[in-house]
Amino acid sequence: MGSGQGRGSQWEAARGEAANGKRPGERQPMGCGPAVPNGCAAQPEAVRARRGGTRVAAAAPSAAMELLPRSPGEFGSARYWERFFRQRGKRPFEWYGAFPELCPVLQKYVRPRDKVLVVGCGNSELSEQMYDMGMCEDIVNIDISDAVIRQMQERSGSKRPKMRYLLMDMLQMDFPDAHFQVVLDKGTLDAILINEEEATLAKVDKMFAEISRVLQVGGRYLCVSLAQAHVLKKAVEYFSQEDWVVRVHQVAGTGDKQQFVLPVFVYVMTKFRKIPGSALQILEICPEEQDKPMRVESAEQLVAAVKDRQHYALLCSQLSKTPCGEQVSLDLCDKESGKPRYTLHVVDSPLVKSSRDNHFAIFIIPQGRETEWLFGTEEGRRQLAASAGFRRLVTVALHREQHYEGMAGIQEELSGKVMELAPPGLPARQQVPFLSVGGDIGVRVVQHRDTSSLSGEYVVEDVKGDGTCYFRRLIFLCNRNVVQSEARLLAPMPLPGQKKRRKDKKKPSPPEPPAAIDKSYLCCEHHKAMVAGLCLLGDPNPLPGAVLAVLVVGLGGGSLPLFVHDYFSQASVAVVEIDPSMLEVATRWFGFSEGDRMKVHISDGLDYVAKLAAEAPAQCDAIMFDVDSKDLTVGMSCPPPAFVEKPFLQNVKTILKPEGVFVLNLVCRDAQLKESVLATLKEVFPLLYMRRIEGEVNEILFCQPSPEGRRDPKELGTRAGVLEGALQQTGHPWDSSYVLADMLQAIEIL
Repeated sequence: MGSGQGRGSQWEAARGEAANGKRPGERQPMGCGPAVPNGCAAQPEAVRARRGGTRVAAAAPSAAMELLPRSPGEFGSARYWERFFRQRGKRPFEWYGAFPELCPVLQKYVRPRDKVLVVGCGNSELSEQMYDMGMCEDIVNIDISDAVIRQMQERSGSKRPKMRYLLMDMLQMDFPDAHFQVVLDKGTLDAILINEEEATLAKVDKMFAEISRVLQVGGRYLCVSLAQAHVLKKAVEYFSQEDWVVRVHQVAGTGDKQQFVLPVFVYVMTKFRKIPGSALQILEICPEEQDKPMRVESAEQLVAAVKDRQHYALLCSQLSKTPCGEQVSLDLCDKESGKPRYTLHVVDSPLVKSSRDNHFAIFIIPQGRETEWLFGTEEGRRQLAASAGFRRLVTVALHREQHYEGMAGIQEELSGKVMELAPPGLPARQQVPFLSVGGDIGVRVVQHRDTSSLSGEYVVEDVKGDGTCYFRRLIFLCNRNVVQSEARLLAPMPLPGQKKRRKDKKKPSPPEPPAAIDKSYLCCEHHKAMVAGLCLLGDPNPLPGAVLAVLVVGLGGGSLPLFVHDYFSQASVAVVEIDPSMLEVATRWFGFSEGDRMKVHISDGLDYVAKLAAEAPAQCDAIMFDVDSKDLTVGMSCPPPAFVEKPFLQNVKTILKPEGVFVLNLVCRDAQLKESVLATLKEVFPLLYMRRIEGEVNEILFCQPSPEGRRDPKELGTRAGVLEGALQQTGHPWDSSYVLADMLQAIEIL
């Protein structure tokens, strides 16, 4: 199958003034969306954070943590808490989760007539605040510290006559069965479950069993927690196995920079009667921005979803304090499906001189252009940020599975979330502009989607490039940032005598891409270089009309073999493709067709070449490898490692004519592996040229079986120019946007 990388592009977006800063009657500049003021509320997106090489720092201890025990085991000790509250005195201790943050969640699950049990109450003000605001009055608080119970009885006795404080161990409570509708736990489980040793887990099992015993059917166990993975996993597994419904709420933060860095969660476990033999689990997560819970399939998925939100909180905390040395990426997910909707990259440019208006901006990448070098690589985004002139730029890529309501809709959706990524020192009420290319979000039309047994899920989509050009692309979704094949689409020509339609005054619908393929255009830079390398085959002037035997391994969309077939009029082209789905895609969507001089063989390239080597040596003038690897764990995505092993390369040399050329598209990020591949190629082919594709990982290797045909790079450039002139005389349309001679200017002899 064809393998490719995104094409480069120039950034033509204009900067503009923030919307709130416009003068009356002033038009907003093209390329800049309205600004968002610093301080907007968060919008409804779930978050999946990916730390792109950036370390997430742990929070510094707060003043409230001064009385931590010498060892975590003391958290479960009555003696420790007795000493803790004596030393702390009457100051209320809220480890995390202040009442204003918890109140919206508690109001969902605590009714005024409920009997509520608070386990491990300490001297927190939570029960008092619930009582005072009328949420509930029948509240029983228990703790193992005599000092804190006496303190709380004294503090609330006369003010809150219906609320009680009792000295009691929650592992062995005196209450009758099914006595409460709600059990509330704020940090107690976190304090007990400090490790996963057998004794600790046994204590937690006892705690859960007692809570289950005193709760009525339909009752709720509300556990306020920092949701460490082992704590959440234990709670979820225990209660889901008992057929309880488990829901995890993320508590909305207040925006206070002094608050706990990690987000606070409330586990809501609702008791149901256990049905023998039932395997039904209901597990849900409710992110802070939305009320509707999202269903997950397993405890592991629930833990992973919580961990994503914890990483995001740490990431935001770090980004608000210091510039990031390396780019950070994260996904914002659709609240309904949970699938990624936006991919964000945070890029800091510390060398940009600071001014009041250049702290922060958001750049919306047009749909379908996220694979281009400027937007799809770290170096490209770094250049984009520097060109934009902002100290922090957040680039936003749009996903093909999602629908977007234009630039204004995207800004409304993102305004709150991107402000959580604001840099340190952003002035209050600072206007933050949304930038784009040409002022729109681009066009992407998915023409075809299917699944191949070999290549997995793939899409064929049409996207708008620079100006009015459209391109058709083949994307394998297992590696969605790589364009496998690409073709330019021809603009439709009006029929003779056809009049132009009058412009509709109504709001125009998005333009439909044209359908015809421009076969004269080689979209991929590595394809241009591979064609230019054919000038190594004898005199380039008569070459387009010479009888040639060309073998292409890897069909993809078929643009490379099509070009060779059309512009080398006597060439017989054999294409080997392992995936039959790709032949169907190339034929239906990329204008490919077989004929007398074009044959496709559905076969493994390794087997096909080995068979040719055994049957008929020295039969090919040119052999071209443009085949991708399905193993994403290897640092080489093109070709598969077996295609550059010495025995196979010797087979390639066997079927190549003495004056022929073997052209290989190499995409290898592993320096040691690449060195090994080049060494093997040199062992088999005495003459080796390399052309690095600028701005991409691709390197094109031209291999010849004899050193006698060696030519210096300058001569190769001249020969490529002669070949181009000859190709232009074939009668086919010629695209003049590139020069074949340029493809060989930077060639090296290895």
